[in-house]
Amino acid sequence: MSADRHLPDHYDVLAPDGSEVRILASGERGSMAHFTLPPGQTSLAVAHRTVEEVWYIEAGQGQMWRKSADAESVIELRAGLSLVIPVATHFQFRCTGNNALKAVGVTMPPWPGMDEAFQVAGKW
Repeated sequence: MSADRHLPDHYDVLAPDGSEVRILASGERGSMAHFTLPPGQTSLAVAHRTVEEVWYIEAGQGQMWRKSADAESVIELRAGLSLVIPVATHFQFRCTGNNALKAVGVTMPPWPGMDEAFQVAGKW
């Protein structure tokens, strides 16, 4: 099991979608990270090969586009919302407010590395 971790002041990596990622705790069955997308920014559209993600919006405002084989939707992102991004779902998000969009995401199984996400055609 990985060591406990406090939220770092500076991001650890840029995600394949372009958001700032601060790595948090991880275990054998899942991993956790904190994402930040600055005001006015839109992520690249991506999909995941093997992980499902569960997000909790901590702060800010935005929109999330998700597209699967049988459905497509755009939802408003606000603090307190939780959502699921199933395996292979195309998704893209953007910050529409004056403050950064911040979210905590959990991947199951744990995030395997940068090759997990691949770019897809997005909505924005």
